[in-house]
Amino acid sequence: MANNRVPRTNEDVARALSVILRNIKDPRINQGMVSVTSASVTPDLKFCKVYVSVLGLTSEREFMRGIKSASGFIRRELSQSLNLRATPELTFVLDHSIEHGAHISKLLDELDIQPEEPENADAD
Repeated sequence: MANNRVPRTNEDVARALSVILRNIKDPRINQGMVSVTSASVTPDLKFCKVYVSVLGLTSEREFMRGIKSASGFIRRELSQSLNLRATPELTFVLDHSIEHGAHISKLLDELDIQPEEPENADAD
């Protein structure tokens, strides 16, 4: 039987952290739409790297300061919402993938490409 404890824990941690981050009232953290793109927990559950993406971020430096100052609160809330042997120490990494994807989508929408006309099969 395959051991899928770590991937399942990664998903649970990411889901719980997305709810916790939405409920934080610190204006440094609530600069835009905050979403947890992924979480990576070590097999011993001691450390967790959390990838966070913010759409509409005004100050990256202030966001990271705010999330670092709230990390103790976030860890406590995580321990209350998940039943784990040990609550991992959280490290937050800013992920720009959603913002980059939105930019690419906007560029593609702005392209002025005319659809090709089908060739006429009745041509002599």
